[in-house]
Amino acid sequence: MPAETVTVELGARSYPVRIGPGLRREVLAIAAARVAAGQKCATITSPGVAAALPELTQELAKFMPVLITAQDGETAKSAAELARVWDFLAGNGIARDGAVFALGGGVIGDLTGFAAASYQRGVDFYQIPTTLLAMVDSSVGGKTGINLAAGKNLVGNFHQPAAVWADTDLLATLPPREFAAGMAEVIKHGLLADADLFGLLEQNAPMAWNHPLLARVIRRCVEIKAAVVAGDERETSAQGGRALLNLGHTFGHSIEATAGYGTYLHGEAVAIGLVMAARLSAELKHCTSAQAEQIEAVIAAHQLPTRLRAPLPLDPMLSAMRRDKKVRGGKLRFVLQDGIGSASTSDAVPEEAAIRALLAGGAVR
Repeated sequence: MPAETVTVELGARSYPVRIGPGLRREVLAIAAARVAAGQKCATITSPGVAAALPELTQELAKFMPVLITAQDGETAKSAAELARVWDFLAGNGIARDGAVFALGGGVIGDLTGFAAASYQRGVDFYQIPTTLLAMVDSSVGGKTGINLAAGKNLVGNFHQPAAVWADTDLLATLPPREFAAGMAEVIKHGLLADADLFGLLEQNAPMAWNHPLLARVIRRCVEIKAAVVAGDERETSAQGGRALLNLGHTFGHSIEATAGYGTYLHGEAVAIGLVMAARLSAELKHCTSAQAEQIEAVIAAHQLPTRLRAPLPLDPMLSAMRRDKKVRGGKLRFVLQDGIGSASTSDAVPEEAAIRALLAGGAVR
């Protein structure tokens, strides 16, 4: 199958998202061309990715220095690791005309993107997502950042990549649990913008990295996200806009923060959050109870959790939700499911209704 391109339309800052097999060749060609032009570059990756993709890592190392983060997972999105990346870029003489390549999943993309956004007040960076979740979501749109003890992604910036290469061959290295976690974000895209996509996922569960429809599914998710980002790049719309992409995430981020980063994969927490959001939406009459049950069934069919594996205390979860970036004027703002294939934002959700959704998902008072 030939590679396809989706363009994120942002005027002079527009960029291509390339989707298909064998795209590592394009990555290496761009890296070689920049270095040949005298532009110093660097690659940031993780221990797990370097071990899973040794040939690609070594090929990039022929053109540039490679930094492997101290650990895998959300704990790498820390201020200490960010400072380590800055020192690495400075120590290797990366200048304003240089570039940084992010080889990895969402954690590496967020960390590298924030480093590129802030180092020398901004240098180019490229996304080479190695996970399904990163291909369909985090590599596109320019959100970068790190976590604090108080919550996820509380420090960051918007910094669009120069290009994204979603090489579907790289998904062959992904453990089944990681692949399933990515499907949570795929399901999210169908829920908020494309009922036909949701139906396709309902009929083809569970998917695997070599499913014949996967490239089509990835492309559709990227198209949905690219359109949302083009209309509301910095999430400033009073209603709807880019905040819709956080469907399930207000609950999901509270799960991650309360359980401790790494206890749940991001996609697993989002999956549980999508079920909680569906229950909340049904209670508020934005969707039917039957649709909420349908959503839960599709999530389960893709081998994702639909409730907490072990109880979590309610109060810390609520505290984490109150620190959510979507809070406006002290009010929680939720993304609600308007049937299947549409969503909306609301800051008029009674807290008790949100509490009932948390308790139904396994939280305890």
